Amino acid sequence: MPTLTRPTLLYAVLEKRQWLRFEVFQLQLKDAGARAAAHYRNPRLATMHITKTTFKRWLVGEQEPRGDTATVLEFWLGHSVQELLGPAPMRKVVLARVPHDASLAAVHRFDVRFDSSHLSVNGPLPGTGGVWHLDGLRILDGTSVAVQMYEAEPRGDTVVIGHEDREHLRYFTRARRRALLIAALGARGADDLYVMDAAYARRQLLMPVNRLPIPSAYRLDELVYALLWAALNVDDSLLADDQALHIEQQRLAAHLDQPRSAAARAAYPDLTEVGAAWLGSHACASYLRRHLSPADAAPLLWSRAQYGGQAAGWLLFTERHQVLQLMQECSAGAEGTAGCVLGIPESAVKDSEGYERILLLLTIALMESYGLTVHIHKEQAYSDTAEFIISPQRLAVIADWLSSDAVWHVDSRTSKSEIDSFAHAVDHARSHSIASARTPYERLRQAANYLECDWDWLVMRCQEVSAYGVGGLLQLRSHLIQTCGIERALSFLSDSAASR
Repeated sequence: MPTLTRPTLLYAVLEKRQWLRFEVFQLQLKDAGARAAAHYRNPRLATMHITKTTFKRWLVGEQEPRGDTATVLEFWLGHSVQELLGPAPMRKVVLARVPHDASLAAVHRFDVRFDSSHLSVNGPLPGTGGVWHLDGLRILDGTSVAVQMYEAEPRGDTVVIGHEDREHLRYFTRARRRALLIAALGARGADDLYVMDAAYARRQLLMPVNRLPIPSAYRLDELVYALLWAALNVDDSLLADDQALHIEQQRLAAHLDQPRSAAARAAYPDLTEVGAAWLGSHACASYLRRHLSPADAAPLLWSRAQYGGQAAGWLLFTERHQVLQLMQECSAGAEGTAGCVLGIPESAVKDSEGYERILLLLTIALMESYGLTVHIHKEQAYSDTAEFIISPQRLAVIADWLSSDAVWHVDSRTSKSEIDSFAHAVDHARSHSIASARTPYERLRQAANYLECDWDWLVMRCQEVSAYGVGGLLQLRSHLIQTCGIERALSFLSDSAASR
């Protein structure tokens, strides 16, 4: 039998299981022989013994096992002797082109710009993809996503990955894992990077096309990074908690039937930080639906959202949108103006990254889009107040889901003195608000100035991304979240500026 130029299947199987050393192989063969003897009721199979020379000949396909030895090998490894001594099947690997040096330099410059980003586009083999680690900072848990970078060329309002990368594009996107494509213009003398979700790209590649266009609106800058950072962190954590959250959801009804309820964070040690926040948000939203109804005064929400991770919950959790919609419904025909108060002290602004502050501004735009007037106070003394909603003269409902110590805390107060104390805090915050203008546009602009966001640039980018939607960027997998809040906030912010 001629020596093979490719390794035998036997060699490949033993190498994968780390059984290539003869001494290790002998022990495994003896154990397999004992199991085969019991299975076939043939005691001879338990007495297998071979020499090191025979073992080496098997590995290269020069000698074929026969008789009882063949029976044990086939029983043990699940392949016929002919298959084991034949060549190992070759797995087709399509390599991507090596990125241009200027593109790699652009990736490095981008990566050092964001403290939570650790982007490596080079895999262990030349021309293979890399990985992008996204730290979670405060309440998010951190995650990683596979990435592949391609050279592209600008064409109109898109950048195009050309036909020479089509085969690898299909190869890389065929897996159903989460992954991102990064298009670079380094070979064209530009620094910009563009991103697209691989699942979205896979659907585009099902059509008879030789090129993959990526909208220029998906330029990887502070806005797009903010959206990716928030969505990928939240989505992956909720997927990790999916079964546990399903079980806990079923147990919530008993808690929420009570007049007041709270759950310590220590009671859910296996949940991620995002999973605990979602469960708290769900509990609070359910409690609010039972206690809020159209009244003679518009409801007012006090939120403790100060950082990007908390804003991510407002933008992505389905229940947060339901709370805002409930407030909008309760305020229809009621006296006064429904609104929200956010306590964001100057220390939080200073400690936040730019992309976190963008997420906060989008959260404010989302609240305003429901007809709720948003006020921002910056007093540190109020920054740790539990989240609540009041319907003046009638009811105050504590519905706190952002405490570091508790997953949720819900309670309702109906005494006039207690309602007045909540109303006093709201009135004080509104009278000292840094966003006190009459129109949503003016309030958003005041908020942007306070949060140190570049207003003109952000409006332009929101208009660009909103025109294409975020579907090509964010393909969420958890059924507990949705992108409609992000879409709505982007659209409202850009439209409010356009209609000024």
